[in-house]
Amino acid sequence: MASISLNNVYVDIPIYNSQTRSLKKKVLGLATGGGIGLSEKGQTLVHSLSNISFEIQPNERVGLVGHNGAGKSTLLRVLGKVYEPTSGKANIQGKIGSLISISLGIDQEATGIENIYLRAALLGIPKHQVDKELDSLIEFSELGDFIYMPVRTYSTGMHMRLAFAVSTMIRPDILLMDEWLSVGDKGFKEKAENRLNALIENSSILVIASHSRSLIERCCTKVIWLEHGKIKKIGKPKEICSEYF
Repeated sequence: MASISLNNVYVDIPIYNSQTRSLKKKVLGLATGGGIGLSEKGQTLVHSLSNISFEIQPNERVGLVGHNGAGKSTLLRVLGKVYEPTSGKANIQGKIGSLISISLGIDQEATGIENIYLRAALLGIPKHQVDKELDSLIEFSELGDFIYMPVRTYSTGMHMRLAFAVSTMIRPDILLMDEWLSVGDKGFKEKAENRLNALIENSSILVIASHSRSLIERCCTKVIWLEHGKIKKIGKPKEICSEYF
């Protein structure tokens, strides 16, 4: 059963070349990207997350809000097991799927079909599943014969349609998103949103970072408000949104 439990999680990022900067001569404290301080050895540290504790249970849809640099993306990376906490414990149970960097691994010189298999492999999707869904993916992407052409010949919209189609093949227990994906023209956008909604419905847990009040209130059951790398408040969407926005 999918679940997320974070207990006193801290994420500190060392800045190795700050000794040569005037930053070392200043009083260090809160900043847009969290807190800035010094280690015991005098090394500059960015406190990206500090004392983060919460639990997410199956069927919860959690929104992350906060100013740019509040720690939302860092928290998503912790939940995706990209970042290990500097201290504290992150207990994450279930298969994780991320729609944060949908173009990651796309090879500009490879064809659309080759990139479908390449991107799917990076997402941990087995080849037999890609074989089974290949025709429907090609039809969904609306790329036509361009699917056999190198991606460098694609427009930005074509590139995004390909990346979106293969990225939404995942079947995770926990789905992580950084903003709502909006790709293509009006016709394709509606089709893409239907595919995205189906993916969300089939996921046990959704965690999405967004600056959209309407999206948070429409999709989420709980909201975590981050400020300077710390949790300011956790509550129901309407309660948090009325105060934050």
